[in-house]
Amino acid sequence: MHAATVRKLLVRGMIAGLLAGLMAFAVAYVLGEPSVRSSIALEEAEAAAAPAAGHGGHGAGDAAAAPAAEEEEEELVSRPVQSTFGLATGTLVYGVALGGIAALAFGFALNRIGRFSPRATAAFTAAGVFTTVYLVPFLKYPATPPAVGNPDTIGKRTTLFFLMILLSVLLGLGAVVVGRRLAPRLGNWNATVVAGLGFAAAVTLAFVFLPDNGDAVRESFPAALLWEFRMASLTVQAVMWVAFGLIFGALATRVLESRAAAPESGTATEPVATSAV
Repeated sequence: MHAATVRKLLVRGMIAGLLAGLMAFAVAYVLGEPSVRSSIALEEAEAAAAPAAGHGGHGAGDAAAAPAAEEEEEELVSRPVQSTFGLATGTLVYGVALGGIAALAFGFALNRIGRFSPRATAAFTAAGVFTTVYLVPFLKYPATPPAVGNPDTIGKRTTLFFLMILLSVLLGLGAVVVGRRLAPRLGNWNATVVAGLGFAAAVTLAFVFLPDNGDAVRESFPAALLWEFRMASLTVQAVMWVAFGLIFGALATRVLESRAAAPESGTATEPVATSAV
């Protein structure tokens, strides 16, 4: 694949990621923000109740120090800004960045994982990125609402989460390599099944040997609210990657079809699978 085509696909991937990020932001705001607000309200209520319970044995100095402590803990960015501009910025940057990476993965996978059309390859790529970058790490270290875990262990929990992402991506790439090497002997279907089972087995071993996040959520936190937040988080990611697969598939098809219809003078046309699946 020519460098010019790769650049065009990269740009289309970032555009598709931007549009998918907009959709993800809308879903996150509608489905995710209510559980986030409830979690923060619960934490604030517990924090307000704790000093009130301990005021019986304290003097006037402690009571005077409480407002000062509250002022020091005043958040730098208000919740309305966090839930709108901040949330939009995060989802859009995330969508653009991973959209570009997924576009490069698409360029590598096209005509290498089978004679699929660009739309089908885009769908497979989006599904692969969603599975390795989000779903597998989510199953081991599921998302938690803000301010519900032990703040002293946030560094450890973040490290474990990104380690799980790295392992998942590497295992996914390994499964693709194994499937391609087994395909000539077993056939595409059987090779895919074997590679998929190997990936699942390797991920299971990683789940067993990596430590758990035992302090990610305190025991008093409502289970229903935690479930609501996690399902909203999963839905946001699913919407983003379904949207990306559909949008990028359409954009990539146009790029590759125009490339096949008008090849550069003096160069051979690249084989591009454009038949419907």
